[in-house]
Amino acid sequence: MKKHILYKTLFIILLSVNIYSQDRNEEGFIQSDTIKQGKSLQLVALPIVFYTPETKFGFGGGGQLFFLKNINEYNQRLSNIFFSAIYTSEKQFIFEATPQIYLGHGDYFIDMFYTYRVFPNSFWGLGATTPESNKESYNQTTNKFDINLLKRLPPNLNFGLSVNYANYEITEVLEGGILDSGTVPGSEGAKIIGLGAIFNLDSRDDIGAPQSGNYLSLSARFSSELFGATHAFNKFILDLRTYQPLTKSSILAFRLYSENNFGDVPFQGMASYGGSKYARGYFNGRFIDKNMYIIQAEYRWRFKERWTLAGFGLFGSVSDEAGELLFRFDNLKPSLGGGIRFKLIKDKSTWLRLDYGRGIDGQSGIYFGVNEAF
Repeated sequence: MKKHILYKTLFIILLSVNIYSQDRNEEGFIQSDTIKQGKSLQLVALPIVFYTPETKFGFGGGGQLFFLKNINEYNQRLSNIFFSAIYTSEKQFIFEATPQIYLGHGDYFIDMFYTYRVFPNSFWGLGATTPESNKESYNQTTNKFDINLLKRLPPNLNFGLSVNYANYEITEVLEGGILDSGTVPGSEGAKIIGLGAIFNLDSRDDIGAPQSGNYLSLSARFSSELFGATHAFNKFILDLRTYQPLTKSSILAFRLYSENNFGDVPFQGMASYGGSKYARGYFNGRFIDKNMYIIQAEYRWRFKERWTLAGFGLFGSVSDEAGELLFRFDNLKPSLGGGIRFKLIKDKSTWLRLDYGRGIDGQSGIYFGVNEAF
């Protein structure tokens, strides 16, 4: 069944890209009128068809708007807004927008994220040992936005502040289930509101599909009742990535991701193991707890200018206590997988990515999305 959906998804995407290419131009995207007049904007519009363990079959539309005259002169990155609207076979609706705006020739950077979700989901409880038999369904509506304001210190350092807001409204739970018991923080909904600080070093040659360079990010967020939050807690995130060229057409990419939460943390604000970005091969949220780490490596071979093959492996875990993650290895969650990527436009870093990952205890997933996982 999964293979049937996979082949159908690939066919629809490739057919859609080909249709746009024939109707509009040879690159396969729609251009706005502004491009023809002043060449200050470029719109890449595309149909979205995908499959993930969390959403099953999904479809919609989206695009990426590039501001051609608003550029980071240090690394030639363009200001842009990526947006999408999606509906899934699980009756989920997702709208997302991620503006990335450079000011002062790249000396200042505004990085934003907004999402609105009506999202029936699954929950197994908290911890690294929750059994599959715990699985229950719940419905949640989410309004969330993050605004990061960064100052650049040439050549590659950035630091700044963040404003974070998330409103999680639980609309339905399983009667007599884990969430219905009221023992899980956030089971009646949650508001996470606060400020944060960010420091990163970014020497990647490209954001969508890096071929060289490093990325180091340290961030701290504080949700406080003083701002109207329902839960007060602190979140600390470490994200280390490196991209090491092996040949002219292949690289090894490594990532260490660590998340630690302290205080009164609702389950919506806890670390979530799984998904297309962090732990392919596991349902996003299959394991949830206050603390998490993930280590992953990926081999990428660009066998043609616009085509890449990849293979990856990862392991990690979650825990209520941060110290337990350093000394316990019995709850490791490994995964192996691979996939293929296709670059939509020759001179813009927008890639379609298809991956398959397989974890332990029958966990697996097909992931179709935009750009590399990391």
